[in-house]
Amino acid sequence: MDTSEVRQRKHDPQLNHTTASTKQLSDSQNEEPRLKHGIAMQLLRSLLLATWFNCCCVAILTTQVIGSPLYLINKDWYYSYMAYTKQSFGLVITALTQWGCPTFVRVSGDKSVRGQVHVAEDGRLKTQFPERLVLIANHQVYTDWIYLWWVAYTNTMHGRIFIILKESLKYIPIIGQGMTFYGFIFMARKWLSDKPRLQHRLEKLKTQHTGSHSGSPQYDPMWLLIFPEGTNLSINTRRRSAEYAAKQGLSPLKHELLPRSTGLFFCLQQLRGTVEWVYDCTVAYEGPPKGSLPDKYFTLRSTYLQGRPPTSVNMHWRRFAVSEIPLDDQQEFDSWLRERWTEKDQLLEEYHETGRFPSELAGSIEVGHGFEDRKPAAAAGYAEAHVRLGHWAEVGRIFMVLLGAVFLCKLPKLLGF
Repeated sequence: MDTSEVRQRKHDPQLNHTTASTKQLSDSQNEEPRLKHGIAMQLLRSLLLATWFNCCCVAILTTQVIGSPLYLINKDWYYSYMAYTKQSFGLVITALTQWGCPTFVRVSGDKSVRGQVHVAEDGRLKTQFPERLVLIANHQVYTDWIYLWWVAYTNTMHGRIFIILKESLKYIPIIGQGMTFYGFIFMARKWLSDKPRLQHRLEKLKTQHTGSHSGSPQYDPMWLLIFPEGTNLSINTRRRSAEYAAKQGLSPLKHELLPRSTGLFFCLQQLRGTVEWVYDCTVAYEGPPKGSLPDKYFTLRSTYLQGRPPTSVNMHWRRFAVSEIPLDDQQEFDSWLRERWTEKDQLLEEYHETGRFPSELAGSIEVGHGFEDRKPAAAAGYAEAHVRLGHWAEVGRIFMVLLGAVFLCKLPKLLGF
């Protein structure tokens, strides 16, 4: 650093403040996260949160079973009804996070998503992404999908998200059956058996318009979420990824696993002409000591029961036009995807060094009145908000159909029949 730059920092309070903030953020990443709750409180929280979550899941599955005959009557009604139950689950996990482990989220992006990220009048994050897109993300910890589903909620798309996930999750009692009703796509990681199953589900995602908010006359709203890495980052998966990279003569990634291109390539080929954009989210978690992996610290147990959520969840968004992605040759697509993951690795390296992703959203993020403390971040290109519901009354939607069914069952008795 030359003498003139030192003088500039000395006489520029704003620059000094930014430097100090960056240093503080970088230092905070070297502090090991602490558990907030002891054994007794963990047991109590386990009881309360498990009771709430399981009751909601049972209510949602029962609601799905009640509406399942719609499939034989009118498929459009059926899919809209199941989207309603999927909205309910989005509300459950958002409420669970808001109450059980309050989580702060910082959103940034490149110029391709300018004007699509805001902070609403009530301080909540508001996104304005398209209602049909393919969403890809790096996979750091098991809770990644919770925060991405919440982003769908900020876009009123939490009922239209579809996730590609491993087949073993299908057999979790209640939750697995619910995800089947949601139309989630289960993969056994055996391409010969996965391909026809995936093709069948993708055909359903090309159905004609029944519930769009945009007035588009063509296709149903859909966010298709896929983690190209196939599994979350851990010591074992990183070792296997490095071994594969060495075998293939590829450079290993420092903060991610090498992506697998086959499933995403097939999805984009099948959806080409019905989806315009691939949205890419790079996720990083503040809290673990520098050089360690977040999966060691942010498990479902530590996050929701032990009171150790991430200090912040950081997201960097960008998008790519499907028409500009090489989809006629898998080798070219494989190279394209690895280039994107190399760029993401560089983004993560910058995050780990500075405590921030870079952002090109400066001047495009609107902040609601009464949230003056968030305006400096917005001016720098960051939208900051907590994971939370718009209003706790939204939780009532989870039980609305059940309450209606109970009322109808009791109506004859109330009328004296």
